Amino acid sequence: MPISVSERVRKRRDAMRAAGLRPVQIWVPDTRRPGFAAECRSQAQLVACADWRDADLAALMDSALNDLDEWR
Repeated sequence: MPISVSERVRKRRDAMRAAGLRPVQIWVPDTRRPGFAAECRSQAQLVACADWRDADLAALMDSALNDLDEWR
């Protein structure tokens, strides 16, 4: 006799709990919502402008990039 879906789910959850994990619920932005892509572009543009104006940040990023080259 096949195991029901609810029984498989219960066993899986029990195994995850036994492994020290717990279930959580998170809410994330709805990417299907009208205006989502436009808001993403707007925020990305704000960050890009702020990064472009911050010389110290640019120097830090260049330094980090150079450090990565040494790891190869």
